[in-house]
Amino acid sequence: MNSKVSKILSLVSGFIGLVAIYFLTRIIMEGDDAVKESLELQNSLVSPFVSFAKIILIITTIVALVFSLWNLIKHPKLLKKTLASVGILAVLLIFAYAISSDAEVTNMSGNVIKDGEAGSTSKWVSTGIWYSMVLGGVGLGFFLWDFVKSLVSK
Repeated sequence: MNSKVSKILSLVSGFIGLVAIYFLTRIIMEGDDAVKESLELQNSLVSPFVSFAKIILIITTIVALVFSLWNLIKHPKLLKKTLASVGILAVLLIFAYAISSDAEVTNMSGNVIKDGEAGSTSKWVSTGIWYSMVLGGVGLGFFLWDFVKSLVSK
């Protein structure tokens, strides 16, 4: 990495750390019990800390996305592999959506739970569960394949 870029990143990281230490010190000086009891104190101490963390998260996410996209544009072969991988994930998501249920969600007694009515929300929750299971199964399959392959090759 370029030494100028490294120095800039070190300075930015140091600045973020100093700001975080400042907020943390203010919270510690007031005391945990005082902050829990007083809503006004929470708004003056904790809220700016949370806002700072959100801003840093948003900036970090944007930078990561921009550099990832830039890297994909610079390397067309990598872009091709990435698009193929996203396509495979999309196919698995469509499969999970197709096998998921949109029935109402009930408890053990058979009563519909709060906000568990049949419909699109129930369908997408079920899709998420099935998608996780499908991806877990694929991951487990690759793990077992690699394990058996390593046993056979030795």
